[in-house]
Amino acid sequence: MLAALGITQTVGYGVLFYAFAVYLVPMAADLRTSTATITGALTLGILTAAGAALPVGRWLDRHGGRGLMTFGSILGTLALVGWSRVDSVAALYAVFAVIGVASAMVLYEPAFAVIVSVTSASRRAGALLAVTIVAGFASSIFIPLTGVLVATVGWRDSLLVLAVIHGAITIPLHALAVPNRRTAAAIDADSPADRESGRAALRAAVRDSGFWLLVVAFVTHGAAIVTVSVHLVAYLIELGHPPTLAAAVTGLLGVLSVTGRLVSTGLGRRWHTATVTAGVFAVQAAAVAALPWLGHDRVGAAVCVVLFGLGFGVATIARPALLADRYGTTGYATIAGALTLPVTLAKAAAPLAAAGLAVALGGYPAVMTTVAACCLIAVGCLWRLRTPTSPAR
Repeated sequence: MLAALGITQTVGYGVLFYAFAVYLVPMAADLRTSTATITGALTLGILTAAGAALPVGRWLDRHGGRGLMTFGSILGTLALVGWSRVDSVAALYAVFAVIGVASAMVLYEPAFAVIVSVTSASRRAGALLAVTIVAGFASSIFIPLTGVLVATVGWRDSLLVLAVIHGAITIPLHALAVPNRRTAAAIDADSPADRESGRAALRAAVRDSGFWLLVVAFVTHGAAIVTVSVHLVAYLIELGHPPTLAAAVTGLLGVLSVTGRLVSTGLGRRWHTATVTAGVFAVQAAAVAALPWLGHDRVGAAVCVVLFGLGFGVATIARPALLADRYGTTGYATIAGALTLPVTLAKAAAPLAAAGLAVALGGYPAVMTTVAACCLIAVGCLWRLRTPTSPAR
């Protein structure tokens, strides 16, 4: 199951998300519109995925992942075919609304819900790490592959090739390898084997102050992460670095995210996940706060980006681990969906807000200071959650 999910997450993220960057310019030229207008389609897809997170979570709690993820793979494949034939901006936006729904059904959140439901607490961190390490190479594989396909057969036919790849790999793997319901082995020895519904589990969670600490922590940190990923190249250029160097340094973020996950999982064997995650976020806050001072120098900029990049993917594996540790596996997917909604909305809004702040205050230093403050807010919230259990359990 873990091998299958590692593969499907790599293909899913590579095709449904990362490939978009390659299509941005040719689509804008073909549809005779601006790249900003085309980018709005991706934003719509992200918002649609956020809106679908809670109902998807409820379905997973009731029925398991096999049917949902298989249908999501079929829907995503059909959407890719539709994307290859769009002839207007309205059609493109409609296609990305469908892609957003499909993404909510097949990407990390449902995959994590499946993993949480069938692994014991002692094996959960390693299972989440295994899948995210494999999927961490999605951009490294599919951005170059998509570039070659576009150069060879054009952007429309290249989407048909990606649709075939997506459908041929993800549909059978989800249908054959993903369990349909919780099994007896899924119930942790440290969680109550009760019959509480997903709705009841969510009601219990939202009455716990710790849930709202998690919301604030991951909303602020998610906004910080996406702001840096979108605006770092522009800021490094503003600091005086050539565009090629700025892009190369920014590319370290994706590679270092895998390293950060390995380090944080290893430290998690000695300290509580909240403690380790808070420590990583604190390093990120220091790194991005130092960037306006050290970033003019190539070495200084690289050091800051490396330190920030170590925490780039930590939240991805910390969030499901913290939720499962605090609330158990009963109703996990519903609770996770409720947390995913504000986190995703923050990620969708943060780049635009950061751009507005940079314009209003005359540059990016204020943006980086705000990013550091967001990381520190997340640190404070997680530090209060460093105890291993909660009364809500």
